[in-house]
Amino acid sequence: MDTSRTVHVVIEGRVQGVGYRAWLEVTAQALTLTGWVRNHRDGSVETVLQGPPEKISEMLCRCEVGPPAACVSRVEVLGEEGDVYEGFEVRPSA
Repeated sequence: MDTSRTVHVVIEGRVQGVGYRAWLEVTAQALTLTGWVRNHRDGSVETVLQGPPEKISEMLCRCEVGPPAACVSRVEVLGEEGDVYEGFEVRPSA
């Protein structure tokens, strides 16, 4: 039985210029999640998170707060994905 969940997420608010991507990378790794994160020109942060469903749920809750300087207005799960990721990477802005 597959116990992994993969979600594609967009985070909006004051999430750029506050260390959100670095915070997300460290937090995801601490929860043993894989995937990636990147900034968007519209000011949002996009991420794909993969791991056990309970850890994904915990990470989504943490994303609603983010690092200390962030002011998150919205965390939207765009969908579930089926790709497999190894490690966690910060990707170039889109």
